[in-house]
Amino acid sequence: SVREKAWKTYESLSAADGALACSKKKKETWGVCIFIVAIDLDEVTFTFTELLKSINMSVCTFFQFLKEVDVNMDTVSTKVDSTVSRLKKKYDVLFALYHKFERTCGLIYLEQPSSEISAELSSVLVLKNYWITFLLAKGKVLQVEDDLVISFQLLLCVLDYFIKLSPPAMLKEPYKSSVSAVTVNGSARTPRRGQNRSSRTAKQLDTDTKIIEILCKEHDCNFDEVKNVYFTSFIPFLNSAGIVASNGLPEVEVILKQYDELYLKNKDIDARLFLNHDETLQSDVTACSQLERTPLKNNPDEEINIMLPQTPVRAAMNSIQQLIMILNSATDKPSDTLIMYFNNCTVNPKDSILKRVESFDHIFKKKFAEAVGQGWAEIGSQRYKLGVRLYYRVMESMLKSVLGQVLITCFLFSKLLNDNIFHTSLLACAVEVVMATYGRNASQSDSTSAETDMSFPWILNVFDLKAFDFYKVIESFIRAEPSLTREMIKHLEHCEHRIMESLAWQSGSPLFDLIKQSKEREGQTDQPEPASTLNVPLQHNHTAADLYLSPVKSPKKKASGPPPSATSTPDVQPAVIPQTQKPQKSTSLSLFYKKVYLLAYRRLHTLFLHLLSEHPDLEPLIWTLFQHTLQNEYELMRDRHLDQIMMCSMYGICKVKNVDLRFKIIVSAYKELCNTNQETFKRVLIREEQYDSIIVFYNLVFMQKLKTNILQYASSRPPTLSPIPHIPRSPYQFSNSPRRVPAGNNIYISPLKSPYKFSDGFQSPTKMTPRSRILVSIGESFGTSEKFQKINQMLCNSECQLKRSAEAGAAAPKPLKRLRFDIEGQDEADGSKHLPQESKFQQKLAEMTSTRTRMQKQKLNDGNDTSASEEK
Repeated sequence: SVREKAWKTYESLSAADGALACSKKKKETWGVCIFIVAIDLDEVTFTFTELLKSINMSVCTFFQFLKEVDVNMDTVSTKVDSTVSRLKKKYDVLFALYHKFERTCGLIYLEQPSSEISAELSSVLVLKNYWITFLLAKGKVLQVEDDLVISFQLLLCVLDYFIKLSPPAMLKEPYKSSVSAVTVNGSARTPRRGQNRSSRTAKQLDTDTKIIEILCKEHDCNFDEVKNVYFTSFIPFLNSAGIVASNGLPEVEVILKQYDELYLKNKDIDARLFLNHDETLQSDVTACSQLERTPLKNNPDEEINIMLPQTPVRAAMNSIQQLIMILNSATDKPSDTLIMYFNNCTVNPKDSILKRVESFDHIFKKKFAEAVGQGWAEIGSQRYKLGVRLYYRVMESMLKSVLGQVLITCFLFSKLLNDNIFHTSLLACAVEVVMATYGRNASQSDSTSAETDMSFPWILNVFDLKAFDFYKVIESFIRAEPSLTREMIKHLEHCEHRIMESLAWQSGSPLFDLIKQSKEREGQTDQPEPASTLNVPLQHNHTAADLYLSPVKSPKKKASGPPPSATSTPDVQPAVIPQTQKPQKSTSLSLFYKKVYLLAYRRLHTLFLHLLSEHPDLEPLIWTLFQHTLQNEYELMRDRHLDQIMMCSMYGICKVKNVDLRFKIIVSAYKELCNTNQETFKRVLIREEQYDSIIVFYNLVFMQKLKTNILQYASSRPPTLSPIPHIPRSPYQFSNSPRRVPAGNNIYISPLKSPYKFSDGFQSPTKMTPRSRILVSIGESFGTSEKFQKINQMLCNSECQLKRSAEAGAAAPKPLKRLRFDIEGQDEADGSKHLPQESKFQQKLAEMTSTRTRMQKQKLNDGNDTSASEEK
């Protein structure tokens, strides 16, 4: 049955447009067809590696070729897409870990150990034992095979186990000394060649953590987490697998047999071939770069990060260490400031907050173990506790910003702090930041958007939270936590986009109730957000109280009596809104629609440039139909995706304007956009529990609903065009690319954006590029002030060139100010004097430190003033 259907698929591909590639690669095309059909029919009788070997293709080349073959919407099913995605993520993790493993072993073992070591303990055998044991452990204890961080922590446990079994003569320092010390402190040991080292008890091997400490320090990995993995997952694996050390190392045949059974059961990638550098598992730079292409930024204001990439493991470890350092100073319980806020509420929320946090601890721990494996429950609990710390930290910062609004009443302040949805959303957002930090994918593309089994929206299911409610907290969360990394800000923005494009439009979402209430306020003429506001700049000054307590509003300033504030006494009642007064419009709905319009237009504009740049007059028509549908026919969005409405709007206008644009072409261009999923056009809701392609959706649903409106665009009196949305710079982005100093000199001014390397407890920037001739980083001592002087000289030359170009009649840009890093012989503004033996850079650092201290004192004083006023 597989062979027959695969042949029909092959014939249809050969007959399709653009079949030239297929005709040149008949064998490869036949292999792809077998792969597609076998998965669809659940008749996979071969492993993925066997297929690759049969058609002589690498993993990356195969995936890229499959993408080229999938020219039609019905060639490759969403089931195949899902299988390919899982294989690709598993390959990415294995590829990253193997190369990390090879480099690490090179730092642990001597290339040519002394003659005392037996031939059986050659480096090749050691690598083979290590790697296959790790593959077996990963397959046995990990249900989430694309989790890079947990996989790497498990790899460190395997390294620890084998290092302890290795003769010290094979090892480099500091591992050699550590193994020798353990042996001396444990049982006696004879250093004869081939001596059986199993005389050391299993207890000694299991409980000694000196090697793990060294490995964690070398790789900037959290020691407590790895130790937890070692005792809760790795040791039980060793016992269950029956791995016994013999002649210094476990018997490789036993491990091989068990892994072979696992590989044949999974029918995927034979990762043992990494040891042979097999061509099927080697990264094809061209194919992978095309497959993992990070699309060009849609927003021209967002600059491209040109920093050289790190290895996936190093990037993941750095992100985690940054997060842990931020949260080290945070507490697991509400701070004194938060307690003070709680006490000032009309109803003290402290008990309910603590109870909620404890309740979700048990829920999260259970859900995490279900996703990763039962042995990983404690790891889940550790991550949740980090999320709780971030939750309290952000809550305090957020409340301070709310208190800054004079109009907030004690009643509303208390209502916010007693709002269950607000707290659940804030806690879920904090935990999502932690999960995303740990969940970096091994792919070389933008890691923040890479999907894993526990990626967003997994967190919504854990916390039983509606996507629209989660959306309300994102912007306030980002503004309240200035220490968030660029990657985490981008991740939260990606979550926001996911919600706006589909998750908030699912059945059961509170969004539909809000829209209904909005329309009932003044009858059917009222809109969720009128088109007239599209070209008004989007304001980003909304607080959590605005979104979670909307449409309830605090009294206006012109109300009689003194303006209420958060310092009001508990018995103060909120002003009563007269019955004749019109209810306030929902801030959360209004802001949501404004953001949806911005996202929708950006997506449309990008796709339009791909397909219809020669017909610029069509864009405002398509946008008007698109915007009209979102505003007036919003039920079409129920359980569907924003991009489905976008593609149908584009096709409908082109059809009525007699522009030849087929859905096949639209879909091909859509695949190239960032953050797209093939399921968006392959599986569209037609009617209840019935799905089909986007073409069927257009014919049976979209066109039937909007036929009259679409035909108006062909008449002499077309609908009034919707204004183009005002496209602001994203509030979540910040300039991250070096800006070049004019006049030709190779000087770039850049914010520090390289991840931190944590060594000896001191935070220092890693090198940004090996080609940097002069790299100056404020915060890291580098010697004399000669570099600064050289930069000043170069900038001075730039000024001279600018002046000469201005005198020559060229358009004169604004002259650059000289970078004055030090001023000789002058006292600083704060009155402090520098010692003569201090370098100019040390003097500048002292000045910066003094300024920062003054700012912190001022901030502290402001906080004390607020506290004092509240106590009054």
